[in-house]
Amino acid sequence: MHDPANPLEPLWVRVGGGLEEVCSGRRHGPADPDFPPPDGPWEGVWHEDRLVGWSSPGCGRNSVRRVLEQGDRIKHERHAYLLGRLSHRVRSSVLALQESARQAAFGRRELLEQIHEQAQEVGRRALALESVALEPKDPPRGVVIGAVLGVAAPGADRQLPGQAVVQAVEPVLRDALTRAYEWLGGPGSKINGELIGNWWRLELIAAPGRQPLVVPELGEPLVRYMVDALLDGWLDGSSPDRAVIYLPAV
Repeated sequence: MHDPANPLEPLWVRVGGGLEEVCSGRRHGPADPDFPPPDGPWEGVWHEDRLVGWSSPGCGRNSVRRVLEQGDRIKHERHAYLLGRLSHRVRSSVLALQESARQAAFGRRELLEQIHEQAQEVGRRALALESVALEPKDPPRGVVIGAVLGVAAPGADRQLPGQAVVQAVEPVLRDALTRAYEWLGGPGSKINGELIGNWWRLELIAAPGRQPLVVPELGEPLVRYMVDALLDGWLDGSSPDRAVIYLPAV
């Protein structure tokens, strides 16, 4: 007999719009009753009409509390880890800027151009840190993806229906798609969209000659946090040359 209180009992918990298996750390998504995790059978765990996880058959009702607790724990740990990494990146860039400014003040005039570039880098890292540290103030609403991508990914080959509308906080969506676009190489990348069930599936294909980001945390880790935690979507970054983002459809 399955015991829902047993910490070794198989359990998938919702984190944002995706799922994570407790103990193994495997990810699956999006979190949808039509897309159960692999290696079933599973029973959906519901709380206030929202799918919050999957458990062994017969354990769904008795697993709600554990599912919610584990989901909150994983979300908090991810947030704290990314916040710590980005804070470290900001501090290191500020120290480098201060050292360059000190040397320039003592006659190293050739460092002035470098100081400008370093100041811009401090700003980029600080904005990323702000994206993680602050919760969105605006409520989600219907947003046309094509209009947002026109600003977030101007150099991408975009192929998606004009009626593609998602439920999202628009500034967060724009920021997340901008960072996904930059992560996948910027100009020359491709973005395809299709409606699958209750989700818009965006496939982002990397640009030819894509180079890794100087700060890796500004790529997949930051995009994953913004999509999963702030947009209630799911990022699949398992492929080296592309990423798939699921966002709740309107």
